[in-house]
Amino acid sequence: MRLFAAVLPPPAAVGELATEVAALKRLPDADSLRWTGHDGWHFTLAFMGEVGDEVVPDLVARLARAAHRTAPFPLRLHRGGRFGHRALWVGAAGGIEQMRLLAERADAAARRAGVGMEEHRRYQAHLTVARTRDPATDLRPYVHALDAFEGAPWEVGELALVRSNLPVSGVPGERPRYEVAGSWPLGDAG
Repeated sequence: MRLFAAVLPPPAAVGELATEVAALKRLPDADSLRWTGHDGWHFTLAFMGEVGDEVVPDLVARLARAAHRTAPFPLRLHRGGRFGHRALWVGAAGGIEQMRLLAERADAAARRAGVGMEEHRRYQAHLTVARTRDPATDLRPYVHALDAFEGAPWEVGELALVRSNLPVSGVPGERPRYEVAGSWPLGDAG
């Protein structure tokens, strides 16, 4: 199964982001972007890719320990950015160092469980809201529009293991489906 560890924003933050994205979709050429759906809004901490069933029990135990060792922390949606001409994202502010630590722990948990992970990179908190394959697409106006975006703070209290089900129907515009495969409270409550 295709898995990743994530922080999932609460419904109130998703609502704030939905309002902001609706405004972005009114900008010129917005219909040329592939917008992600609300159910796909998450902060990926560690992408694991395909994970064999035999690895999952050890992975789950290690992620639970990683969550238990990490205290809850404040977070809010904050501004935005882009990865070249490929992706538009919304960032985060607040407990960024704690989120980086949780990402490091989730990555280490996966590696120790035997998951073949990509090369380790410094974590950058981002939630993808749109993608494009056209290198001529200028994402800068969207990033500029996000300059003033500041969501309300919430407390991150959970680490989630999410299963990504890729589209199989071949229908244009079909999106991956995400389902929470497991979750663990952060801190001593773990």
